[in-house]
Amino acid sequence: MMDVDGVSMYVRQDGPRDGPALVLIHGLGGSTRWWDAVVALFAASHHVIRVDLLGHGRSAKPTGAGYSIPDQARRVGLILDRVGVRHAIVVGHSTGGYVATALADQRGDLVTALTLIDTGPSMNAFVSDGPVGKLLFTPGVGQLLWRIRTDSIIRKGLSTAFSRPGYEIPQQFVEDVRGMTYHSLTAASQASDDYLIERALPARLAAIGRPVLVIFGQDDRRWRSSTSTAEYRGIPGVRVELVPGAGHSPMLENPQRTAVLIAAFAAAVR
Repeated sequence: MMDVDGVSMYVRQDGPRDGPALVLIHGLGGSTRWWDAVVALFAASHHVIRVDLLGHGRSAKPTGAGYSIPDQARRVGLILDRVGVRHAIVVGHSTGGYVATALADQRGDLVTALTLIDTGPSMNAFVSDGPVGKLLFTPGVGQLLWRIRTDSIIRKGLSTAFSRPGYEIPQQFVEDVRGMTYHSLTAASQASDDYLIERALPARLAAIGRPVLVIFGQDDRRWRSSTSTAEYRGIPGVRVELVPGAGHSPMLENPQRTAVLIAAFAAAVR
């Protein structure tokens, strides 16, 4: 646990401290645990740093402000300074991709390259949060649903994050969502929308000018993969990879393929 700007943040480090730094940032409702399968494939060769974003996992869940994407990114930067990381490839899943992008914008000295995993490029590519997600973010109805949330309701909400046949959502992911407050969930979700509506991600990435790898599950149920990849391919020099048979979370549905793509990208930009 680290105190960052007066709030408690959970940080996990794996692998050799003198190895190349790889920073992994989870998405909305997730935690550092969403990266376990990928970390197992990198820990022997990389210094892997994971952070529970504010409002998530074991980090603090304050009732006030601080959930904006730039604020989340700034805290990650301060944590990396604290653990002695000077240069890193930053990987973000879904909402974590916005945090990674904001970090690269704020700290060009720190972020050498970016990998975005199923991070929506603009609202044009958005499909749906699913019926449970839609209800959760409806004023009044959402608060009621949150009070009576059961494992079954949470699993239905999480189900749109996966498309691989037979994939079983780990109970820990259910507990991650259950451990959030309604304020932290909705504030973090609104912050993502605000960031994307303010400026689409392709324009942000083009302005930052860092090497970018975009990975998308071909069967993503939250963001239309065909629209998303087309928008990202419009950025000069961006590499785009589709993972067949995977949905919104290829690092869980096909961790081996996802790790291979990240490793090849990391070796090319080193």
